[in-house]
Amino acid sequence: SQRAPLETVLMVGAPLKSPRGQWHPPRKPPHVGCGVFGGCTGDCEGPVMLVGDSGVGKTCLLVRFKDGAFLAGSFISTVGIDFRNKVLTVDGVKVKLQIWDTAGQERFRSVTHAYYRDAHALLLLYDVTNKASFDNIQAWLTEIHEYAQQDVVLMLLGNKVDSTQDRVVKREDGEKLAKEYGVPFMETSAKSGLNVELAFTAIAKELKHRSMKLPNEPKFKLHDYVKKEVRGSGCCRS
Repeated sequence: SQRAPLETVLMVGAPLKSPRGQWHPPRKPPHVGCGVFGGCTGDCEGPVMLVGDSGVGKTCLLVRFKDGAFLAGSFISTVGIDFRNKVLTVDGVKVKLQIWDTAGQERFRSVTHAYYRDAHALLLLYDVTNKASFDNIQAWLTEIHEYAQQDVVLMLLGNKVDSTQDRVVKREDGEKLAKEYGVPFMETSAKSGLNVELAFTAIAKELKHRSMKLPNEPKFKLHDYVKKEVRGSGCCRS
């Protein structure tokens, strides 16, 4: 089947820090068409890429966000790349997220590499019940450093927190790793829906604010927004 052509999209960006040094600051986002963000009607668009090991729940997270449903039972792993779109309204502005669900298996990694450069936001997932998926996060970050845009916005998600009895990765471990790399972090559950909407809303807010910041509007701080909203959700009691 033919893959839909990728559209020119606006940059989302917060610089990613790594042990090899801080990345360059985000460039000013380009404007598309007739100035979508200056009164012209139209969607603010941005591609969001879901990455992480196979089985961490990327597809389930996407389906929960897109359709409000949970994929119970076994299902076939994603082959290559799958696409879904959803429009969120952020402060009265429609933000269209083009979400790319990627295969986590090594044999599809070259396909994933080809899409990194066009992604303006990345949600990097691990499974809190699978220590190996957490240990592999640093390898994924190295890959992102190599292939993604320097100013890509990145968020780390510890998924499947509904499986409390099977948890092997502590929340504090996720927070520590996220702090090391200077990225926002939250725990999620595609099964219960915990923080799923919040994760994508945070990305949408980042896109909107970077694309149409008003002169007197305070700077949107993604880290602070995530910390505040996560604290308010009460997720950290798990």
